Amino acid sequence: MNRRGIVRASEKFAKKHLAKGDPGHDFWHAVRVRNNAEIINKEEKGDWFVIQLAALLHDVGDRKIMGTAEDDHSLTRKFLKKQKVTEDVFGAVMNIVENMSFSQSLSQKNFKKSIEFKVVQDADRLDSIGAIGIARCFSYGAKRGRPLYNPEKIANQISTTKKYVKMMSPSSLHHFDEKLFFLKDLMNTRTAKKIATKRHAYMKEYVIQFKKEWEGKK
Repeated sequence: MNRRGIVRASEKFAKKHLAKGDPGHDFWHAVRVRNNAEIINKEEKGDWFVIQLAALLHDVGDRKIMGTAEDDHSLTRKFLKKQKVTEDVFGAVMNIVENMSFSQSLSQKNFKKSIEFKVVQDADRLDSIGAIGIARCFSYGAKRGRPLYNPEKIANQISTTKKYVKMMSPSSLHHFDEKLFFLKDLMNTRTAKKIATKRHAYMKEYVIQFKKEWEGKK
């Protein structure tokens, strides 16, 4: 199968396996990540085939969708093998999907990132901030049964993958201080950093307004 056919097959595969995902981790999230990646890659000029596959497949087998304690990437491995992609492509895509998550990055030391890795990781993180990031935060919080806000609680301090995976945020608004406000400074590429700066500012203003309204202020 040619590359175009493999990309189409990847779209169908992702759409099927992300069907049970919450609105922040569904197929349309994968599409947005690919769209973000396309913008970033105009400057980075990585292997677009690898980037597309990783963007589309990165949440297949995710623990949040599977309801398991750990991610399961075996589905993606089997799919790529079935598509008969080259070993180079297989290795590049799996390296991205297995290591790009925020939780994994907490415990990575001296991890060498390829251009493609940087592009997809930035594209995914961009979808976690700004207007869509806010929507995703509250949507996922509702699924987990988190309150909108609890001013009597404080945000968690996250330092390791293990702590992040087991963490339960006190509220959706606390998650901004636990994770979302850190993402701007974790971007790898110049293009993503520029986009992230605007989205970060939007979130900051949103949280300020949220707390004003919570406290009954104008």
